[in-house]
Amino acid sequence: MTIDLIYPDGATPLDPDEILGLKPGLITRGELNAFEQANIASSLIWARRSRTLKKDLLKVDSLKLLHKHMFNDTWKWAGKFRTSGKNLGCEPHLIMEQIAGLCADTKYWIENAVYSDEECAIRFHHRLVSIHPFPNGNGRHSRLAADLLLHFRGKQFLAWGGDSIDVEGTVRTRYLQSLREADKKKYDALIDFVLGRE
Repeated sequence: MTIDLIYPDGATPLDPDEILGLKPGLITRGELNAFEQANIASSLIWARRSRTLKKDLLKVDSLKLLHKHMFNDTWKWAGKFRTSGKNLGCEPHLIMEQIAGLCADTKYWIENAVYSDEECAIRFHHRLVSIHPFPNGNGRHSRLAADLLLHFRGKQFLAWGGDSIDVEGTVRTRYLQSLREADKKKYDALIDFVLGRE
């Protein structure tokens, strides 16, 4: 029996081969969401203490490792870049190059105080989720990576709208709209959303 996936607005559908990578015998989207959430919660404890991530989160291998820990109990392909095209993101053969460029840019922003730490994290999140490197979990992965970027600099995690943005509703709608504005190089709406400002 296969899981019946219904995707919320803005989510990337999995192709049949990617769905075959589901580890546990889950049937509903609700079961999958709960299972993934438990996987992510345990990975958060690991990530905050990880010497590898603390030493250099801004590396391709570190970002892959984070995704693997977030989803390794759920998906066989956790931590592996997608090999198929999606409704958003770059072409699969460009993923590694684009992430390497993003990491270099983010290091530059931080080292040269181009933006505040919070804005660096928000811009990093936007670029990472826009690259869309993995078959699934890109939003959650890029938000946690942005939070860890701040955590390792002694800062607090971001507000991310103050509510769950992984479920349908006004918070998710506002988040997706602010990402689309950021795609046009207009970051004010995303910054306000992430920082919990109206």
